Amino acid sequence: MMGQSDDLARLLDERACERLINVYCQLVDRGEAAAMADLFTEDAVWRSTEGVVMTGRDEIRAGFLRRQGVTRRQSRHLCTNVVIDIDGDQATGTCYLVNFRHDSETGTAEHPAPADAPKYVGEYQDRFVRTPAGWRFTERVADMVFIRPSRL
Repeated sequence: MMGQSDDLARLLDERACERLINVYCQLVDRGEAAAMADLFTEDAVWRSTEGVVMTGRDEIRAGFLRRQGVTRRQSRHLCTNVVIDIDGDQATGTCYLVNFRHDSETGTAEHPAPADAPKYVGEYQDRFVRTPAGWRFTERVADMVFIRPSRL
């Protein structure tokens, strides 16, 4: 049976991992996507079920630097239904992702941007590790479940 201090430590660890998820979303939505690489370990992997794979912090930074360069895009990544399971200095997690996105035809993101339905709904499967700098992603897998069709 776990004691109160064990329960509190587990809750704090879960919250630290959940915070990584939230900071990740805020960085991309604020136009600072390349900074998301700092949330990963040096040998981390980011991949999508659509076949995109970025291995290592440098490759992840380069990939998200390209996303940061898309200045015509206004987006909001909403992560919910977060479940984190702690196992010592490692953890796994899942969360649902809802993404609202609009790409302006003028080349500059509109604010407020028009929206009707999310661009996509999916989920992340995450692996975390405790490092001297705190919890970090070691693997993040994005699986898109619903995708809004392109307008003709």
